[in-house]
Amino acid sequence: MKRLSLALVLLLAGCGQHNDHAWLGYAEGDYAFISAPQAGWVTNVAVGRGAWVKKGDLLFALDDTSQIAARDSAQAAIAQAEGQMGQAQASLDLARKELTRQEGLLHASATSKQAYDQAKSNYDTAAALVAQIEANENQARASLDNAAYQLSQRDIVSRTEGRVQDVYFRQGEYAPAMTPVISLLPPQNVYVRFFVPEDEFAKIHLGDKVKISCDGCAANIVATVTFIASREEYTPPVIFSNASRQQLVYKIEARAPGGLKLHPGQPVDVRPL
Repeated sequence: MKRLSLALVLLLAGCGQHNDHAWLGYAEGDYAFISAPQAGWVTNVAVGRGAWVKKGDLLFALDDTSQIAARDSAQAAIAQAEGQMGQAQASLDLARKELTRQEGLLHASATSKQAYDQAKSNYDTAAALVAQIEANENQARASLDNAAYQLSQRDIVSRTEGRVQDVYFRQGEYAPAMTPVISLLPPQNVYVRFFVPEDEFAKIHLGDKVKISCDGCAANIVATVTFIASREEYTPPVIFSNASRQQLVYKIEARAPGGLKLHPGQPVDVRPL
């Protein structure tokens, strides 16, 4: 019985020593909240919670009736301008020939100044009409480019890769502009947030390497300290204990290139290297 009691005392002492050298914390993630630049009715949600998406994958789509109408209207305006341009260009060529003929006749004193002025006026009118039609066509092409862009914004594709964390709007719901519809967690955005007691704060600095361990985690997880809070705070309730309830701690964050292979909310132990 005495041997068993001694073994339990040694075991508890060993556990206490382990905790004294570990800073407690948890994994955290910077989520990407995907919204549409325009408002509209959601017509399709292409991904679900937990799905893995890559760059270019369709996330969701909005009703595009108005955008299609604007595109078709711009295309019709271009077609109309092209049709008008052919006739106007023919009239301009004819007016140019007549003006050239009248210039020759005027030099030869075979026509009147009035006839020449009329030919010049007809040419200027025809040239102005061609310029106006050309401007209308350019405006219609600009409208088409804008309509095509607006139409493309109705299909929202992923600009990053990651796992879908939540879907806030469903098919048939109206999504306001700039309001998140889907949230993603890119793997490179996973980091650890831990808390260092005030009496150990001087041991850690920006750029220091720390070792991260947790139940079931891979060995040798190393991260770099990237953030140290400028003010102390009380120990968060998630790591309250009778021994540390009144202890002040500093919040610190550590990251690794490509992110840490942890799950947000997962408890971790952090030790300096």
